[in-house]
Amino acid sequence: MSIVLLRLGHRIFRDQRMTTHCALTARAFGCEKMIYSGEKDSEMEKSIEDVAKRWGGDFKVLYEKNWKKVVNSFPGKKVLLTMYGVNLPNIIEKIRPIKDLLVIVGSEKVPADIYDMIDYQIAVSLQPHSEVAALAVFLDWYFQGKELEKEFNNAKIKIIPQEKGKKTILME
Repeated sequence: MSIVLLRLGHRIFRDQRMTTHCALTARAFGCEKMIYSGEKDSEMEKSIEDVAKRWGGDFKVLYEKNWKKVVNSFPGKKVLLTMYGVNLPNIIEKIRPIKDLLVIVGSEKVPADIYDMIDYQIAVSLQPHSEVAALAVFLDWYFQGKELEKEFNNAKIKIIPQEKGKKTILME
C-alpha cells in the first residue's frame, strides 16, 4: 500500500509553514511520503526529516519541479482534494479499497491541467477550508481512525498521554 501526498506549487515565502503542516499531517495520518512542486525548499525538507528522525517512522519529503511527471508516473489512483469536489461522505466507500493513492493538495491556484489527470475530485465540505484540514479529514476517513493508534518505528521521542497536567514525553 502506498499513500503519497503531492503538494502543488509551493512558494517558500508564502507557503513554508502551510507546506510543513501538510507534511506533518501526512506523516502523522499515514502517508509514506510527500512530494512537492514549486520552489525547492531545503529548509522545510530538513525540518520534516528532523521530525521523522526524532519521532520515528520512514516518512520522506521529495522535491519534483515537474508535478505532471509525478501525476503521470504514479501507478495508482489520483485524488484531488478541493472544496468543489464530491463531498467525502458520498464517495469514501469507493475510495477506501484503493491501496495506491496519490492525494493532491494545492497552494497557489491549482493548474487547470490537473482536472484531466485525476481520477477523483473530493471535498471534505462544500465550504472554504485549508488544505491541511482537508488532508487530515480525508486521511482519517480513509483509514477509519486507525491511523490515530499508529506506532512509529525507531522513535526517539514518544508522548505519554495525560488526562490532565503538563506534557510528558519519553526520550529514548
